[in-house]
Parts: sequence; C-alpha cells; structure tokens
Amino acid sequence: MLDYETEAARYDETRGGVPRAEAAAAAVLRLLPPGTRTLVDVACGTGLVTERLARPGLTVYGADAAHAMLRTAAGRLPGRAVRADARHLPLPDASVDAVSAIWLLHLVPFTGRIVAEAARVLRPGGVLVATVDKDTAHDVGSDIDAVLRPHRAPDSGSDRAGLVTAHAVAHGLTPAPGTSFTGHGQGATPRGTAEKLRRGYYASWFHGTPATVDRLTTALAALPDQDRPRDAPDYRLALFVKR
Repeated sequence: MLDYETEAARYDETRGGVPRAEAAAAAVLRLLPPGTRTLVDVACGTGLVTERLARPGLTVYGADAAHAMLRTAAGRLPGRAVRADARHLPLPDASVDAVSAIWLLHLVPFTGRIVAEAARVLRPGGVLVATVDKDTAHDVGSDIDAVLRPHRAPDSGSDRAGLVTAHAVAHGLTPAPGTSFTGHGQGATPRGTAEKLRRGYYASWFHGTPATVDRLTTALAALPDQDRPRDAPDYRLALFVKR
C-alpha cells in the first residue's frame, strides 16, 4: 500500500485532478436520496472530491487517517475535515444520512470492518456509496489488458462487488442500483504498468512468482506506444441502503 503521508503532495496531479474528481462527485450525488442532509466522505484524501459534494442543504465532512492528506483537505473543507480511521469514525450510532468511500476498499484487507462502521453511523434509510472493482476497470479490452488479464487471480480484490455486497447485507444494508463514471486521466501506459507490476502495486489480484513478473514486464515492454495512455476506465459506484 502506498505511503499516503508522502504521496499527498503529488496525489491530485497523478490521479486525474479536477476532471476525475468532478466526475466522481457528480456520480455520488446522483445516488443520494432526496432529503440527504449529512454526508461523511471516508478516506477523503486531499478533499478534491469531497469539496465538490457540498450543495445547499447538504453538509459534507471529510475523514482521513493520513496527516498530510488531511492538511490539504482541511483547506478545502474548513472546519469539516477530521482525522479518523474509516473503521473507527468519531460519530454516534445512526447519526448521518450518507457515507461515501471513493477509491478506498481496493486498498485495504479489512473491507468488512469499513462497511460495518458505515452501517453503524447511518440512519435508517441512509446510504453507503462505494467504488467497487476498481483495478479490474482499468485497461479493459486494451493490449495491456490482454497481457495482464490471464494472470488475475480469481475472486481477488478486496473491493470486488460480490464481497462488498455480502458485507453490506450482513450489516443491514440493502443493495440498490448504482452508477458509473469516467476515471479521467487514469488511462494506463505499458511502461507505467510494468513499473507498477515490479513495485507490487497489483498485489490485491496478482500473486505470480518473480519469474512471472519478469515475463509480464517483458511482454509489456514489447507493446507499442510505451507512454501513450490507453482509454480512461469507467469506475463503478455501488449503492447500499440502511434498513
């Protein structure tokens, strides 16, 4: 997992910046029920998405465990950014209308605990909105995908939709139709993908040997247009309603 204390300074510019943040925020807002008054964006990072969720009548808070991320978020969310682990939110039971978790669940091995905590703080009728299947959304149908897909471990990824849904149902949340949005600026390049593979970035779904990594990076290096980004991914947002 990345060190988000050191990553904060360059996070926005390497993650699609404002266009991706605006697309994510718009997708979250599409899923909020009428009358939603409070939303907590867990693992809000720099707050680039979070600040774009605010609307008249909707108060939005950001929570993140990384000091450096939160310092940036605090400037975008004055008085509404708190340091907190997504597994231990400083909120009473049944106290908020919505919880969002954007680009979080694929990073952690404790998806169930985050979903359980969201369920705890949601009021009846409140919603959890979360990205699912993030890594598998990348490079679909591309030459990069053709190299990597045969090596994706089955049923892998801590944010796979089936797993998140199972946790949600176990904690009193009912699945509802979600939506999707474009991950602007996140199209992969063969060179960048090979580097990520060497660094273990895909550990959530790839469990190959060092020899396999060498073989795949060689195959990626043979692809044309090494630094041309492939198509931007379409990210999925799942929606769950508190019973």
